[in-house]
Amino acid sequence: MRIRSYAAALLMGACLALPLAAQAATSASPAVAVAPQYDTTHVYVAVEDVDKFVASFLATFGGQSTKQVVATVTPTPSSTTSQLLQTPVGTVSLFGFKTPIPSPFGAERTGYLVTDMDVATKAAVAAGADVLVEPFPDPIGRDTVIQWPGGVNMQLYWHTTTPNYTAFETVPENRVYVSAHKVKEFVKDWVAFSHGKVVSDDAKAPGVEIGRPNDTYRRVRIESAFGKMTVLVTDGHLPWPYGREMTGYEVKNLDETLAKAKAAGVTVVVEPYTADHRKAVVVQFPGGYVAEIHSAS
Repeated sequence: MRIRSYAAALLMGACLALPLAAQAATSASPAVAVAPQYDTTHVYVAVEDVDKFVASFLATFGGQSTKQVVATVTPTPSSTTSQLLQTPVGTVSLFGFKTPIPSPFGAERTGYLVTDMDVATKAAVAAGADVLVEPFPDPIGRDTVIQWPGGVNMQLYWHTTTPNYTAFETVPENRVYVSAHKVKEFVKDWVAFSHGKVVSDDAKAPGVEIGRPNDTYRRVRIESAFGKMTVLVTDGHLPWPYGREMTGYEVKNLDETLAKAKAAGVTVVVEPYTADHRKAVVVQFPGGYVAEIHSAS
């Protein structure tokens, strides 16, 4: 009995010694994700480039756009064109602001649909996120902007009328760049919030993937009901355009997709290379949006 009591005391002491954030992250949290097809990359382009971007993006990946509207999508006065580009390999929320963009909008990389805005916001904070923009109403629901350790900004959104989107043919990956100082905290917090799992953690991934073919770096891949995420752990010494691409799109045939992209006015900024069982390229669409595209090699 004395041994059991001593062990229990040690366990209790260890728990009390944990930082509050760590205790929160290890406790059970509600699952608020819906499905990967409700993960949208937020793309901001000059209003005069909106139509050119739409044409090139859909010509490259297929799919369709919702009707373009002009709306206020921030909690303070602003005006932007807004539309959703839905393709078999990824979705874009496209904004062409007619007014200056209120801070911190424009720095959030993605929007994730959640089942309940208040529950999701509380769960994110419990997992270690900061709330940059408290939940606010938009024309079709509610939104919030949060930030994870390492400076990763994202939007959570909820629709008044439940959306029904077709599942992706291939799930895109969110490409998140963080430092070695924050990666442990970021991965722990995101996995706790998303109820995801680390599917690979390569300490010596080929540096060609970040434009440094003579080096190696750490790459962590995570999957959850929100979709795929690739965490690129770097020292920040990145040649352009690495660190600018927010999403990697998986296609069945990279050469065919690239031919469509070039014909639609898309510029190749990193020529095709092969690494990690995939053939990849980095491109820039009209309006400045940079993206990675890959297929299985």
